[in-house]
Amino acid sequence: MSGRLAGRTALITAAGQGIGHATAQAFHREGARLWATDIDEDKLAGLAALEGVICRALDVRDPSAVEAAATEIGALDVLFNCAGRVPQGALLDCEPADWEETLRLNVTAMYRMIRAFLPAMLAAGGGSIINMASVVSSLSAAPDRCAYATSKAAVIGLSKSVALDYAAQGIRCNALCPGAVETPSFNERFSALPGSGAARAAFTARHPVGRIGSPSEVAALCVYLASDEAAFTTGQTVVIDGGLSL
Repeated sequence: MSGRLAGRTALITAAGQGIGHATAQAFHREGARLWATDIDEDKLAGLAALEGVICRALDVRDPSAVEAAATEIGALDVLFNCAGRVPQGALLDCEPADWEETLRLNVTAMYRMIRAFLPAMLAAGGGSIINMASVVSSLSAAPDRCAYATSKAAVIGLSKSVALDYAAQGIRCNALCPGAVETPSFNERFSALPGSGAARAAFTARHPVGRIGSPSEVAALCVYLASDEAAFTTGQTVVIDGGLSL
């Protein structure tokens, strides 16, 4: 199937790599007019040559930058809040500065993005908001992920709140909850461990499907959530984890 997002305007944060980058490519293939943003504009170089894709730097932690982007871009049909960080550490290992930065990027920046772009979406008759959460949240626990899990649980709460408050005005909002996916942050986690190859193999073996996910698989789910096929899907924690949380 193709053209599912034809005629629609979408914005993706953290489009320079990983899930954000794969989703930008998928949205483009499906016909969307796309704003691809990232804090590091150099990472967007591979998208800049695509017809209908506009690349710009955006630090979602900066309120003035977010407001400027909303003024420049106007109404969106799809907003994918993908930017985030994956800090490690149990509670006693999590310093206050790391805790605050995690909540600032993973939750507060998402709140600001929705708050900035939502009025124009409402005025245009609605749209789809996809927020990057995780199975490591209120859904399940993982070792040494205190700040991360807390932030992603908050994303689920934010998504459900937005979905309920604005459903009658045409807004759909869902929390995307991946498990382990082959992204730079996933690879960095294992590269820092002693015996990283064995540790990675043991982790992968725990999955019922015998592997971790790919960014393109998550991107395909994002296309569905952005499209009319998901017209009756809102306020959901949409899990894609290869069955690990079963």
